[in-house]
Amino acid sequence: MLAGEDAVKVAGERYLPKLDSQTDEEFKAYRDRACFFNAAGRTLDGYSGLIFRRAPFVKVPEGGNAIASSLGQFVNDCDMLGTSLIGYAKDLVTEIIGVGRAGTLIDWEGEFENRAYVSLYQAEQIINWRVERVNGRNLPTLIVLKETTTTTALDGFDNDVGDQIRVLKLVRSASRTGQAEGGANANKPVFVYQVEIWQQTTASKSDGKAADWTLAEMRMPLRLGKPLPLIPFIFHGPRNSLPAVDKLPLSDLIAVNLDHYRLNAEYKHGMHFTALPTAWVSGFEKDSSLRIGSSTVWISETTGASAGFLEFTGDGLQTFERAMDRDEKLLAVLGSRLLEAHKRVGETAQAIELRQSGENSVLANVATSLSESLTQALRWVYWWNSTEETPEALADNVVLISLNTDFTTAGIDSNELREIVAAWQSGAISQDSMLELFRRGEVLPDGRSNEDEVALIKAGEKDKPQTAQPAAAAAAPINQPIAA
Repeated sequence: MLAGEDAVKVAGERYLPKLDSQTDEEFKAYRDRACFFNAAGRTLDGYSGLIFRRAPFVKVPEGGNAIASSLGQFVNDCDMLGTSLIGYAKDLVTEIIGVGRAGTLIDWEGEFENRAYVSLYQAEQIINWRVERVNGRNLPTLIVLKETTTTTALDGFDNDVGDQIRVLKLVRSASRTGQAEGGANANKPVFVYQVEIWQQTTASKSDGKAADWTLAEMRMPLRLGKPLPLIPFIFHGPRNSLPAVDKLPLSDLIAVNLDHYRLNAEYKHGMHFTALPTAWVSGFEKDSSLRIGSSTVWISETTGASAGFLEFTGDGLQTFERAMDRDEKLLAVLGSRLLEAHKRVGETAQAIELRQSGENSVLANVATSLSESLTQALRWVYWWNSTEETPEALADNVVLISLNTDFTTAGIDSNELREIVAAWQSGAISQDSMLELFRRGEVLPDGRSNEDEVALIKAGEKDKPQTAQPAAAAAAPINQPIAA
């Protein structure tokens, strides 16, 4: 339903059931007359815009070393398709709010570019998974992903599209850590990451036979000459990054939106047959041709002949109107504040913030969960280019991405501005914290760093004209009183 009216109407009876004894032609006209009010899609766009109203905070190593260069390249192009890390985060926010689930596979391209990259998998592409207890931890040991392969024909114009299954496994290795390390890890088994590629060969739809799948490739990715100890796949959800499927954030709103669409179809169906008055005659010849218009008069020689118009009366259509109005109010309550009519009376900032606290909490959960899962992806990319044992060994002070959780549109007022400056002057907060608060309050632009702002302040102080002193005061010796 998030795709809009065209996609909803193409789905046909999936979203709009047929009426009793309705033919295909009648149903098509019934569906085409309806209007789909895409409240869910507009709410999704509004939520995404609020999260990225302020740029995410991204922390990666700086300097001229190889790791900093690799992470900088990843931030600018994270999927080797030209998508920046912030653009990739926007795609994930759309998937999580709209569908409730997505996944990221971190892989290494070792033939040409020698760099780590990510691949986005939608919820429909994650078709199977398994979580098991491995050495005292719950870890995914099987993830099955559905992919689409495209092969260019010999003429260079046509493309052959096929299905492909990527199976990610965490399998037990024949070696043991104790053979090399000894000590407490002597009896712990070693698990390594393995990839299988299954491709569809033939599919006969005419005789009903199932498609044939063959194992096209099986490999074991290596890092520094050793297999990976974990599956480099991250689940993204609205509340956490666990493999379990979570509740769709817009599920309640989508249900009401669907009810509104069906009510509109019935309302338009009733209007089609009752809105225009219908002429009727009695006592006229059956084969006579009667035209309607101001210049036309109906004349009949039959005694008692009469004519008139049939018009709809009653409360039938108004019932649909009230039902649709009620659904639109429910859509606003469930999160679609962008669709709610503006109030004619003034509201305080506290009242507006309280009224919007419900949808803000949903956004805060999504932003916090996605910040954690994207930070895990950054750890994997850093780990590919470093010598740490596992990605979990990296702390937040090494790599971090944090999405915006402040969704208020009002900036800092004059009282708050004075209080922040007073807190800095008293030593309660640092200058960097003060400037960051100014930036969040839209006093400072996002693209200007704290160092740039301090340099501008110092440059402004140098350019200030010096206050001219009176001639008598300038000529008086220091520490000597000035004669009256």
